[in-house]
Amino acid sequence: QVQLVEFGGGLVQAGGSLRLSCTASGSAFTINFMGWYRQAPGKQRELVANIGSGGSTRYADPVKGRFTISEDFAKNTVFLQMSSLKPEDTAVYYCNVRFFEVPSSYWGQGTQVTVSS
Repeated sequence: QVQLVEFGGGLVQAGGSLRLSCTASGSAFTINFMGWYRQAPGKQRELVANIGSGGSTRYADPVKGRFTISEDFAKNTVFLQMSSLKPEDTAVYYCNVRFFEVPSSYWGQGTQVTVSS
């Protein structure tokens, strides 16, 4: 049973920073991608950033230049450094992992990020 545990959400003022981390456990599979999605109230879940096993990264346009994704796949862990946070970054942030060996992806329980103006 694959489990994803996220840490690092919280309340921060606009312009501040937060660092999220997510660790996957319970799987012997090889990580293909890990990433972060977010869902604000009344909106669809959207990709924030992801990183592949080869080091490739992808960012959503609203976070480019402000957020940095990194990984320690030896520890099945992904990080999201969020800087220059804006109130519109307020959302529940979800970790996601995809493995080479299976077609399905797995989700964490989500961590709330709230940015006050």
